[in-house]
Amino acid sequence: MANEGIQKSPGSSLPYPKQGWQKWAFRAPLLLWRMGLGPVIGKIIMVITTTGHKSKQPRHNMAEYYTLDGKKYTVCAYGKKAAWYKNIKADPRVTVQTAGGTQSMEAVRVTDDEELLQVVELFMHRNSTLTGRYLASLGIKPDRSDLLTKKDRLYLLRFDPIAGPTPPGLEADLMWIWPVIGFGIILLSWVRKKFL
Repeated sequence: MANEGIQKSPGSSLPYPKQGWQKWAFRAPLLLWRMGLGPVIGKIIMVITTTGHKSKQPRHNMAEYYTLDGKKYTVCAYGKKAAWYKNIKADPRVTVQTAGGTQSMEAVRVTDDEELLQVVELFMHRNSTLTGRYLASLGIKPDRSDLLTKKDRLYLLRFDPIAGPTPPGLEADLMWIWPVIGFGIILLSWVRKKFL
């Protein structure tokens, strides 16, 4: 019962969030972005806006990213099972938002051996625990030979700048909440002084 709403990806020990609090937890950073905290969280997490492969509507997701030789990379931990990867397969034109701004990009799965090894090395250097768990969940040892032999299991994505239309990015449409919170704090402080 504890794992109700969670499915394991085939060949992976990573649970895929299907519903409930797990799904909400994966989407919570989008709320922070909408509250205007993009310049803060956008230093390590990017918003990827895809076009829904069924709905044809903009779909927003967040992923940790790293930069190598001026290019942004991320991993799709749930591979082809992830809705946002299905969207990318149907239409690789995406909008990427980071602390550095908004860019029209094309998402490309990394398949070149040398690039793949460099990206995995970068990920291991920056976050060895999480990268190690990801590789282990796919049955991959963090060595050159095993990585290349089993590279079809890896869903590493590179984002290349493009000209032309991409889906609209995520807006900071909840910034109004900060003055409301501020007013609430001031009001609560006044009430406590006046009546307590």
